[in-house]
Amino acid sequence: MKIPLTVSTSLPSSLPFSHPPIIKSRRPDPPSAHSSRNKLRRFSSPIPMLRRRRNALRGTVKSSDSMENAASRDVELDKDDQRVGPNLETLFRRFWKVAAPYWSSEDKTQARIRLGAVFALTLATTGISVGFNFLGRDFYNSLANKDQEQFTKQLFYYLGAFAGGIPFFVLRDYAKDTLSLRWRSWMTSYYLERYLKNRTFYKIQSQSIIDNPDQRIVDDLSSFTGIALAFSLTVFNAAIDLISFSNILYGIYPPLFVVLIVYSLGGTAVSVFLGKGLVSLNFMQEKKEADFRYALVRVRENAESIAFYGGERNEKQLLLDRFKRAFENLSKLLISSRNLDFFTSGYRYLIQILPAAVVAPMYFSGKIEFGVINQSVSAFNHILTDFSLIVYQFQSISAFSAIIDRLGEFDDVLDAGFSSKDSKSDDSTEIIFQYTNFLVPFSSDGNGSVDQSECQKLLEVCNLTLQTPRSGNILIKDLSFVINEGDHLLIMGPSGSGKTSFLRALAGLWTSGQGNITFYLKDDNHQISVASETNSSPEKDSKNDGLQSYARAGSVFFLPQKPYMALGTLRQQLIYPKWSENLLPGLTNSNLIASSSAYSHDMPAVEDLINVLKAVRLGDILTRFQGLDSMHEWSSVLSLGEQQRLAFARLLLAKPKLIFLDESTSALDEANEAHLYGLIEAAGITCISIGHRSTLFKYHNKVLRIAKFDHVNNLQNWQLGPIARAPTTESLPASR
Repeated sequence: MKIPLTVSTSLPSSLPFSHPPIIKSRRPDPPSAHSSRNKLRRFSSPIPMLRRRRNALRGTVKSSDSMENAASRDVELDKDDQRVGPNLETLFRRFWKVAAPYWSSEDKTQARIRLGAVFALTLATTGISVGFNFLGRDFYNSLANKDQEQFTKQLFYYLGAFAGGIPFFVLRDYAKDTLSLRWRSWMTSYYLERYLKNRTFYKIQSQSIIDNPDQRIVDDLSSFTGIALAFSLTVFNAAIDLISFSNILYGIYPPLFVVLIVYSLGGTAVSVFLGKGLVSLNFMQEKKEADFRYALVRVRENAESIAFYGGERNEKQLLLDRFKRAFENLSKLLISSRNLDFFTSGYRYLIQILPAAVVAPMYFSGKIEFGVINQSVSAFNHILTDFSLIVYQFQSISAFSAIIDRLGEFDDVLDAGFSSKDSKSDDSTEIIFQYTNFLVPFSSDGNGSVDQSECQKLLEVCNLTLQTPRSGNILIKDLSFVINEGDHLLIMGPSGSGKTSFLRALAGLWTSGQGNITFYLKDDNHQISVASETNSSPEKDSKNDGLQSYARAGSVFFLPQKPYMALGTLRQQLIYPKWSENLLPGLTNSNLIASSSAYSHDMPAVEDLINVLKAVRLGDILTRFQGLDSMHEWSSVLSLGEQQRLAFARLLLAKPKLIFLDESTSALDEANEAHLYGLIEAAGITCISIGHRSTLFKYHNKVLRIAKFDHVNNLQNWQLGPIARAPTTESLPASR
């Protein structure tokens, strides 16, 4: 179980000598009131991490290419235990790649001013610590000399310095935490934009490139910004301390400075040796915890199906198996941490007597006063902590390196663009998508088209060979057809023949294969006058939004068999996704406002929403859920049939020219199915449907039959014709 990082702003008794904290300490303060600063904080439990995967692909979510993912998943779970951590060069490169963009962003001025203020306050706290070092010397000298008047005077100095110094320590931590929050806010927006751009989120899931991108955005970004700032301040403070306290310590007794160097270097070497396995163990813990958490989420999301199957025992076994993996890894992590703590605890407490033991002979011989012993102990601890960052923070450094690796891997994936060459298929071929934002002269292939004089071309598929993204298996070979306005196409075929995969290709989700897919659609809000070819190169990304822009404008609409129920109100369900941004609270991003305003002019009124609910026979839903602004878990409170009708309501509100239906009426009775298709016909919408029911024939005028591809004969596996010539059975003739 992951325990979140907590940043403490409380000040211990050793405030005057405190460093900017990084990780909250669980060890007790040493006996001497002036022996140490606020120790560098550690996580209350080790930060778990994820492994890097370049050659081994693994999925923690269900992929659209589920058969391939299922075959490799168990193997990958075993390979995880053999993970090798990244080298230093890779870590530094990834750290800079993740951290740098914010400091040159549109918020760079405020960021740099705030960072400068944090460093200035850190410098001030170091100066205060130096001042307290001398105050402590005089305070203990007066105590040793039994000089009551001087003791009282130094006591008031001490109290006054506390009153004046505390605000600097508090403001330093507050400024650091607010800067960290501001940095995290920007990075969250930055990564979300890239994650959702060009359907990258879909490609990550379907191809199982990396696992748990959600946790990388939520947990790792939060940890990265907080620890990066705190660690930077600690390094900065350490450099200032070395300059400030080295002179003090060297002036007291030069051999003590030599003892400090030898002690710190030896401690660092031993810590690295004892803790070398922590990086991989920390990295792995996050993945195993995430697997366990994901299994619990699946139980919640599929509660009804599990209950129908009576699969409680199976789910329990799966959950316990996932937990066992996390438990075993955490046990190894705790053992490694224990071994390291044996050394670091002794290392930490030995320094309380080491400096005093070195300078005690000088005190006994009368060469120094008693207060100088306290001063030397304080300066020794300051400098030793600076030299011993690795000893004191080895666990946090190993955890932070894994965070860097995990975010860097995610950043590389977002930049890569998921070109088809990541698959096993021939990387020299790819489906070409073209989007034309004007009407073209009509052309027909003569296969059952309606009156040519009344139609306009909407879609053209030319010599399309569709392959699976990862394995390169052919699903459809050399498919060509034209869809004109009013051509309603029904796609039929046995399960596994590639019908839904064909829709993925039309939506631009799959690009593996070859051939051309061209849309001829009108969109007044999105001006595209030239064809755009899908390509993962960064310089062409601006051209990859063609179909998405048309879909956003409402020209194209896809309805899956299981409709997506968005988080939000009933009103937001109906207007999703075309106008939903207009209802988002706190919409401040200028680009988001510009994109949403382009389509806000025709946003439906309340009366339109009510009427469309009645049209799809969901009028009672308003009274059941107390109006349009009620919020529920819609995928749970609505039946699948109601969800499908709600999806049709979205469709009718969007008023597209062309729609794709993937068994979108499978949960409806024939009467409701006929009613919804009648609404589509009345709205003048051209539809392409996937289905198995013979009742669908009467709502379409063309049929495309797809058979399973024969890899032995390598022949064309589809037939296209008008419904009038289509057989009434669903059996397919032999491929020719």
